[in-house]
Amino acid sequence: MAQLNPEEIINQQRQDWSRVAPAWEKWDALLHQNMSFLNYRLVGDARIRPGQRVLDLGSGTGYPAIVAADAVGNQGEVIGLDLSEEMLDRAKRKAYGLGLFNLDFRVADVSRLSEGDESFDAVISRFCLMFLPDVSTALSEIARVLKPEGYFAAAVWSGPDRNPFIRIPMDVLRRFIEIPPPPPDQPGIFRLAKPGDLSGIAVRAGLHKLADEELLADSFYDSAETYWTNLLDMAAPLQPLFAKLSTKDRAEAERQIKEAVEQYRKGEEIALPMAIRIVVARKPF
Repeated sequence: MAQLNPEEIINQQRQDWSRVAPAWEKWDALLHQNMSFLNYRLVGDARIRPGQRVLDLGSGTGYPAIVAADAVGNQGEVIGLDLSEEMLDRAKRKAYGLGLFNLDFRVADVSRLSEGDESFDAVISRFCLMFLPDVSTALSEIARVLKPEGYFAAAVWSGPDRNPFIRIPMDVLRRFIEIPPPPPDQPGIFRLAKPGDLSGIAVRAGLHKLADEELLADSFYDSAETYWTNLLDMAAPLQPLFAKLSTKDRAEAERQIKEAVEQYRKGEEIALPMAIRIVVARKPF
């Protein structure tokens, strides 16, 4: 399979995430339930406080930018960037509905920042960086726009063995179709999963590493059916794979995924383990 060039990757990702934007709005309450702890963790790790100027990379439908905007208050400012205008339209409605007017969302490729040198007190990002064509360039840009002693805090997925939340559908799909592993330098869900992957790039960009750790949590669903429907609606990278299945194979894949998910039932809930890699760094004075 021929590799896409960076521009083709960006255009494809813009199309993918724009396509699922309505679903992310539909499932917003469940997503917030399962990821709110991470939004606050990133804001805390970046030491965000009132009056600061913060940049959020890959804001999607609004988080963690919204939490950061609440933290900086009326005297501060948060700018959230994302490829998808459709995602950001939903983020704007959410933020303004919460009365947050110190928050500006902009369509942009986060690898090519238009913001000025040393213009932000903190840069945060949730599940964005592993999808970038050139992570090294993105980290150099982050280092450039950070003020001296400014903080960088990012979350990426840890390895597949630690994430049945993501691994289960991939394992089942491989029983029906061939899914070649992505080249190591190409974007992918687990691209920055290993210790030192992202933090090493940050250090080479001139930042001082403060933390590179795995954070364990659970993703909760009231039923296997909810998990399945949520997966089909929101998982942009998986949708083309499911589309390759025949009607019969798709029904069997659904059965197997639901059966696997049920193994994680705890009482009235299904609690699927998640493992998230948190990297925190600081720009030297």
